[in-house]
Amino acid sequence: MPQFSVTLGKIVQTMHLEVVYAPTELKNIPIYTADVNRPGLLLTGYDEFFDPSRIQILGNAEIGYLSTLEESERRSHLHTLFAAKPPAIVVTRSLPVFDEILEFAAQYSVPVLRTPENTSSMMSSLISTLSVEVAPRITRHGVFIEIYGEGILITGESGVGKSETAVELVKRGHRLIADDAVELRRVSDRTIVGTAPENIRYFIELRGVGIINVARMFGNGAVKQSEKVDLVAQLEPWDKTKQYSRTGLETNTTDIMGIQIPYTVIPVMPGRNLAVILEAAAINNRQKKMGYNAARELLEKLGLDEDDPSLQ
Repeated sequence: MPQFSVTLGKIVQTMHLEVVYAPTELKNIPIYTADVNRPGLLLTGYDEFFDPSRIQILGNAEIGYLSTLEESERRSHLHTLFAAKPPAIVVTRSLPVFDEILEFAAQYSVPVLRTPENTSSMMSSLISTLSVEVAPRITRHGVFIEIYGEGILITGESGVGKSETAVELVKRGHRLIADDAVELRRVSDRTIVGTAPENIRYFIELRGVGIINVARMFGNGAVKQSEKVDLVAQLEPWDKTKQYSRTGLETNTTDIMGIQIPYTVIPVMPGRNLAVILEAAAINNRQKKMGYNAARELLEKLGLDEDDPSLQ
């Protein structure tokens, strides 16, 4: 899988960072990792396991420590930091920037940024932003829509009715994220986030009608930029020879970039209201995550066992 990056310029714009020093245009500086680092140990002389590919954060502790050192010692420690050529240095709390920092930043072409935010909240926001921007990603054919807060990825063959169902769901108050091409990003070991490629965002193709802009037609409240994938719903023409789940006791999953996502197959035939069915699927999926399973409750009331052959 290819390695993805984000430009430092985009991070500065997104995080509203002050540029104290820039050796070149920040749009030309790539960031490849979502991890950030506070180089406290490095500044004390311990450089084992230091990762120079991470953005380095200087907060109260680091600046306070450096201010207690003699100038020669401070220069030595800062030289070690900048000689590693990290992609950027961020000073938090609008703390003062030592002259040595600017000197070594110019010598080693390391950008220096500053923010009024405290260190913890800055690191949290920065990691969250980078996790999305540099995440491994794939593109899947389908429709991605938020239903009652659940991110539902609707898949199926072309012409099965995915886009038409999405429009009906939008009319019922839910929000479209992507149509036709859904960009899926693995932002953590448990989470897949879906979004739309920027050039086709919020557009839907309806056969016989053409292209529509959902944000323009239904308002900005009908769209959303991204959402976590909570359920994959596969639409397929009804096959009389196939056994479809009737109780929902089992929880099937599908693999997306190594993460197991709940998965269900919904047969399509004339007369079935797919929008209502997907609404029910979204609510049912949320209830299962909260520990409630309607099928199990019904079996308990009927005195039946989950392994009863009549339920298969």
